[in-house]
Amino acid sequence: MTKAEFLAKMEADESWAPGWEAIDGVFRALYPGQKPFHYAAVSRAVFGGNDFLDGCSIYPSPKGYFHLVTYGMSELYAEPEALGGEWSKWGYEMTMKLRGEKPEDCLWALDLLNNLARYTFTQKRFFEPWQFVDGRGAPIRTGTDTALTSLIIVPDTEAQGLDTLYGRLEFLQLVGITQAELSRLSTREEVRALAEQLRQAEPWLVTDLDRR
Repeated sequence: MTKAEFLAKMEADESWAPGWEAIDGVFRALYPGQKPFHYAAVSRAVFGGNDFLDGCSIYPSPKGYFHLVTYGMSELYAEPEALGGEWSKWGYEMTMKLRGEKPEDCLWALDLLNNLARYTFTQKRFFEPWQFVDGRGAPIRTGTDTALTSLIIVPDTEAQGLDTLYGRLEFLQLVGITQAELSRLSTREEVRALAEQLRQAEPWLVTDLDRR
């Protein structure tokens, strides 16, 4: 799309959000005919609030889990200055796969994802595949006795990255791990090896708070 075409479309449709549409397109292909449960930010940081994400959608997977995807780590709205970039803002959106009976069972993860977004936006440090996030022994779901205390970051096992008007967009999946598993990690090669080990029992790398 040329810049002139971009500006013409932007003028014709004030609500146009090409980055948002790109994310939706990937997940519509994964979950055809589904309308996701969407949770919009209440107090966006761009307006002085505490929400560093614009929202999160939750899709019930026929494989027996809920698939979460964020909106806000990539460029979402009509921004002519971002057209044709190498990466769409930070270049990724975060995902998680969680067990639960209903979408509301996953709401705890929205705080976790927002905190990670806050870290990136305030510290200017982004995430990449095969990194780990040290939770320093605290459960990833506050107020529970889950053994999962930290996270590894892998390419989403289903959502494929794509080239957008704003540049490359990847989907990075966060996977809960135990303190014992964390103690084995220091390099990306070790994170990759742990992910492959976990996939033997859980091919989609679902984060199950009951896993010991």
